[in-house]
Amino acid sequence: MTAMNFEEQMSRGGAQALEQAGRFFMRDDPVHDTLRRITGKLDELSIAYAVVDGMALVAHGYDRTTMDVDILITPDGLAAAHEALAGRGYVQPFEGSRQLRDTQSNVRIEFLITGEYPGDGKPKPVAFPDPDGAADEIDGIRYVRLVNLIELKLSSGMTNSGRLRDLADVQELVRARQLTEDVASRLDPYVRDKYLELWRAVQADAGER
Repeated sequence: MTAMNFEEQMSRGGAQALEQAGRFFMRDDPVHDTLRRITGKLDELSIAYAVVDGMALVAHGYDRTTMDVDILITPDGLAAAHEALAGRGYVQPFEGSRQLRDTQSNVRIEFLITGEYPGDGKPKPVAFPDPDGAADEIDGIRYVRLVNLIELKLSSGMTNSGRLRDLADVQELVRARQLTEDVASRLDPYVRDKYLELWRAVQADAGER
C-alpha cells in the first residue's frame, strides 16, 4: 500500500480497483482488515460501538462495496478512542478531525456520534442511537440492528439530496433480504411512509420481470 489513501486509490479505477473489489467480496481486502482491527481495538478498550452504513449493509445481507468503515460511538467513546489510538496505528486525517485513518491500510474510519442527526444534520425524530442499545453481534463484531440501519438510511436520504444513495441502499436491502411490508410497523413514523414507498417499488419491479 502506497502513501495514497484508499479512496484515492479506488477512485482511479482500472485493474487495481477491480482487484480490490473482487477481494472485498471475498472479505480479504483493506476495508475488511480495517474493520476487524478497529473493532478489535474498541473491544479491548471496552468502548461501546456499532458498525453502521456500508459494512452494516453487508452484514445484514446486501453485499456492496464501500471504501471506509463507519462506526457509531458516544461522545465519551470517541474521546477515549482518540486518546488510546491516535498515533498508535491510527492518525487523524487533519488536526481536529473526529475521524481516524488506519496507517496499515490507509482506509478511513468515520465516527458517527450518538445524539447527532443523519442526512442534513438538523434535529429530527430519528437520531444516531446509543450503540449499547442498538447493536447485534454478527461473527464477533457489533453492527447496528437492521431496523435502526433502515431508519438512519431513510432519514438521511429524505433530508439530504446528496445522500439519495441511502434510499437506494434501503431498496436494495429490501430486495436482497426479501423484507416484508410489516417491517414498516417497527420503524419510526417519521420514515415509515418512505419505507412503504420503496417497498412497493421493489414489488412492482419484481412483478414486471
